[in-house]
Amino acid sequence: MSASNSTGSKTRSYGSGARILSIGIASTGLLTFAYFSIASHVLGEVPTKRIDLLWSVMFVIISVIYRPIEQLLSRTIADRRARGHSEHPLRVPITIQLSCALIFLAITLALHDELVRNVFDHYSALYDVLVVGTLAYGASYFARGWLAGHEYFALYGGLVLMESVSRISFAIAVALGISSGQTAVALGIAAAPFVSLVVIPAAFARRGAEPHVARIDAPITADEADAALAGVGGFATMGVQETAAHDDDLSLRRGTGFAFWVSGIMLSEQTLLNAAVLTVDATSSNRALAGIVFNVLLIARAPLQLFQAIQTSLLPHLAGLEATQGRAAFGRAIRITVLAIAAFAAAVAFGLLIIGPFTMRHLFGQHYSYDRFGLALIGIGMGLHLASGALNQAALARNRASAAAACWLLAAVAFLIWMVTPAVGDQLLRTEIGYAGATALLALMLSALYRQGARPEQPSPNL
Repeated sequence: MSASNSTGSKTRSYGSGARILSIGIASTGLLTFAYFSIASHVLGEVPTKRIDLLWSVMFVIISVIYRPIEQLLSRTIADRRARGHSEHPLRVPITIQLSCALIFLAITLALHDELVRNVFDHYSALYDVLVVGTLAYGASYFARGWLAGHEYFALYGGLVLMESVSRISFAIAVALGISSGQTAVALGIAAAPFVSLVVIPAAFARRGAEPHVARIDAPITADEADAALAGVGGFATMGVQETAAHDDDLSLRRGTGFAFWVSGIMLSEQTLLNAAVLTVDATSSNRALAGIVFNVLLIARAPLQLFQAIQTSLLPHLAGLEATQGRAAFGRAIRITVLAIAAFAAAVAFGLLIIGPFTMRHLFGQHYSYDRFGLALIGIGMGLHLASGALNQAALARNRASAAAACWLLAAVAFLIWMVTPAVGDQLLRTEIGYAGATALLALMLSALYRQGARPEQPSPNL
């Protein structure tokens, strides 16, 4: 097969995979939105606020400790498959993920009374959902990375779809009178990651039916490993054969380094999506206002969940583009992505300006006076957030992980400072202005980083 045919085949595979994955995660986003809408109708404002808070806390933790491993695992497997391997070392990702899960468990056990009393209003069942659900999501996100690395995009989409279907089933059961109460709705959050794993037997069956390519058994040198790492963004698997202890150590160091920087990015992103909910809950005399803020930020959260589908396949695609087709092709892919995001965000912002308040009141069954201009600001911020995600993947593909993390952290800190400064008395409007401003700052910084182009980073010797 010629190089051009191979490139065309890979491009079609990327596009097809992204479309299949997008369908699954688009459905997940809509079902997640529906889950909170149903919960709001069947529980009332204050119990729903507790569910919102549980979700916010859990997904801050999950995004920070699990999503970096998902991306690390996905890129490692994809890189080795591209170099002709059928077997892939999982020891380093498993070690990092288990360590993070154990640290989480130790901290939450130590803070049991504090969390039950001050976060979940003395409802210990919500604490149990937090612990069980977070630990279960470790297996779910590891499976996502494995599926993405093998390009099993249909099964990946099936995994996230099963997760959302199982979660909303608990809310529907309460709405139909089969069960009742806050705990019954919350249990859907803990059950979802367990149910999602039903696709794994199908993945193993598919893998067993695939022809295995011949393995390359000659170990590479440390210099060759470093060169390979620099070429794919600093976090691919080090060697063709993990036989030397030096290569194993290097893999762990590089894997931990990548996970560290991406954790910073994930923490910052979750700060933009959840810090307002937490600060409003801690400072407002209106017990239901944090739930209102959460509902408004769902406008941004659902499309961002969809964009995770694109991110899953965008990073290795961009890394290969600049190496095989040059910067022009790389830049064209980013421009097309950002223009599509801009068109989508403009349509969402215009729709929110026209029918936003009416839609929000009827979706969540809450008699709250939403400001149409504030909702449009959230739509604009969502577009800037999505564009920042595309520019972030470009930075990772060009080995600028630490610089990208610095941009995200600065935007997150600016947003936090804004939220605790009473410059705008209305806390919901403060959230809407702050989110749009913080995402604009983030997009500007990542755009400047993108224009700088590739600049290889050296890993810290401590990682």
